[in-house]
Amino acid sequence: MKMKLGLFLLAAFFALATRASADPDPNFYIFLCFGQSNMEGYPRTIEDQDKTVDKRFQVLAAVDFPAMGREKGKWYDAVPPLCRPSCGLCPADYFGRTLVANLPENIRVGVINVSVAGCRIEMFQKGKYETYLSTQPAWMKSIVRQYGGNPYARMVELARQAQKDGVIKGILLHQGESNAGDRQWPSKVKEVYDDLLKDLDLKPGSVPLLAGELVAGPGVVARLPQTLPNSYVISSKGCTSQPDRLHFNSAGYRELGRRYGEKMLELLANKAR
Repeated sequence: MKMKLGLFLLAAFFALATRASADPDPNFYIFLCFGQSNMEGYPRTIEDQDKTVDKRFQVLAAVDFPAMGREKGKWYDAVPPLCRPSCGLCPADYFGRTLVANLPENIRVGVINVSVAGCRIEMFQKGKYETYLSTQPAWMKSIVRQYGGNPYARMVELARQAQKDGVIKGILLHQGESNAGDRQWPSKVKEVYDDLLKDLDLKPGSVPLLAGELVAGPGVVARLPQTLPNSYVISSKGCTSQPDRLHFNSAGYRELGRRYGEKMLELLANKAR
């Protein structure tokens, strides 16, 4: 009888331990990042100062990075590039660094970056991406194949996986160059946002979306908060760029990333009050 009781207690202990180890860590803050080339990170913008990062800042690889020994779906120290092997520095880099530098030491930060150079926001609309993608050039289709043919689905897949490890606290967007002049852009972004929350079982409006201005200025991004109340525009004023006046340079990415981070710190502090 004593032996049976002992075995029962031992089994109960292991069951509880297994369950506890599987629970997401409330101190691991997860952020989804998506957009076009500036969220990917312009190539050759990573400098020596960017290659050392606090281990509290992690990236969940969205694709395989053979040269860096990374596998899709695994967490790594957030050494750039964060999006794909051919990309460079992006706003998510100094966003995460700003957070870990200012949050308590028990807080970790993780990012997931699924972005496609040159794409319109339609790339992330569940009901429209196939039609949109069918008309795009081969190089863009090649990028999309790295995400299993569906960037939005890959983002949701990884986000669901990340929810087993931590808690989704926000969404970062940098997109709009390819939708310049599109008055429907804010409503399209809202559709993507609403779909993400629904697919990830998050309460409506519970997660803020931070959208960065373009190199050229606010553009279509300025009107987003009128359509999506829980969104915030991150200024690009003074952020330096490449000669093409479309992409930020290394210093510009660092500054824009810090601004994303400062806004998120403000929102986290307000929520904690």
